Amino acid sequence: MSQAMLNMWISFFALALMFVSAGAAIFSREKLKGWVQKIVLAFSFMCLLVSGIIVFLIVVGGPTATL
Repeated sequence: MSQAMLNMWISFFALALMFVSAGAAIFSREKLKGWVQKIVLAFSFMCLLVSGIIVFLIVVGGPTATL
């Protein structure tokens, strides 16, 4: 697998983490209360943080060579 394809799949994983983060935050705010809500919101924040770091690293890595 080429580096460009690997970067594409990694960025798709980061995008999926962003969707999980948004879904968990909405679910937590609408349906949960108390300490469970805080745990789910913390999980949501961690997913968003990890996906942001992944996207940052992919973008800073720049373009990949094509053959």
